[in-house]
Amino acid sequence: MIRNFTADYICPINTEPLKNGVVSVNEHGEIVGVFQRGSSELEGKSVEKLTGIIVPGFVNSHCHLELSFLHGQIPRNQGLVNFVKHVIQTRKDKPAEASDITAAMEKADREMRENGIVAVGDISNTDVSAELKRTSSIFYHTYIELLGFSPDVAADVFQKGLDLMARFRQLPASLVPHAPYSVSKELFRLIRKQCQKTQNLLSMHNQETEDENKFFRYKRGGFVDLYQSMNQNIDFFKPQARNSIQTVVPLLDLDTPVLMVHNTYTSLKDIYFARRFGRKITWCFCPNANLYIEGRLPKIDMFLFGPFDITLGTDSLGSNDKLCILSEMKVIQEYYPKIPFTDVLKWATLNGARFLGIDSNFGSIEIGKRPGLNLISNTQGLKLTPESTVMPLL
Repeated sequence: MIRNFTADYICPINTEPLKNGVVSVNEHGEIVGVFQRGSSELEGKSVEKLTGIIVPGFVNSHCHLELSFLHGQIPRNQGLVNFVKHVIQTRKDKPAEASDITAAMEKADREMRENGIVAVGDISNTDVSAELKRTSSIFYHTYIELLGFSPDVAADVFQKGLDLMARFRQLPASLVPHAPYSVSKELFRLIRKQCQKTQNLLSMHNQETEDENKFFRYKRGGFVDLYQSMNQNIDFFKPQARNSIQTVVPLLDLDTPVLMVHNTYTSLKDIYFARRFGRKITWCFCPNANLYIEGRLPKIDMFLFGPFDITLGTDSLGSNDKLCILSEMKVIQEYYPKIPFTDVLKWATLNGARFLGIDSNFGSIEIGKRPGLNLISNTQGLKLTPESTVMPLL
């Protein structure tokens, strides 16, 4: 059975938006046609007429599904270092039952589907999400996150990461560094060797707080206090006299794609430093989480002056009110109204699919693909409004 949908606009992503276009989908969700309304190929066929913009399913490039149980428990606007302290303390004072963690993840997975998300790049520190990912209709790529700032623990942390990745068998997964301030050069080198041996997509939290740059430039600021509070000796670490990203980019494998996430305090100098080193960097923004934690957004317009790939993520429910890519798009339009809706939409769909290597099926409305279809309602032409909502059509 073929269903034909029309709306004010169809946004295929790979081509210009079609005003009053029609998209045809078979019973398997496969795109079988994209037409102008009135096309002879639609004669005698019923067309479901909708109001709004039809877009492909969204790709959430950065999420922490296993932290869904923290929803509403972490205070806002405390800064990243205090956020991390609150997460550690909450887990210590109120350890969650396994059943509660599972229930929270199942609810989050369901809500992401209801919000039109069809694929997710998800950070994991345990195997608690593995079974859900095997049965979910959402495509998940799991980033097995490695943390170990002391050089002495690098080999042990890496081996535990390999063991954990094995528990995600038959699921797309890769070993990734958590952040510059939590991964030693020795551990970075082990990850690089892994990338050279096998396909291993990378994702890393980057410059989410100014304290990260202070730590790398001067060995001052909140991370010194954080490590002291954790009784971790960091005498081995020497100030680098440059920002964190400039320190770690040379440690990354030349041929491995890497997703730099957050970039709240990334400078133009940082961007061009990374570009000069020739790494395959995609920049991921999670606006609502940045506002939740730091009360600040990245300078997104600064990334528009070069051929830079950009994607969108939600971060976790510990740092966001909901896992909704449309909500992230609305924030960008509010704070950066000059960025075209079609550009932001590409970040939310095709760019994320390309990074995950699933763009042969997701990310754009093209014949032969099964990207999912979303209807964005309450729009003004090709613009979002505060009242805009999303509903999956398939």
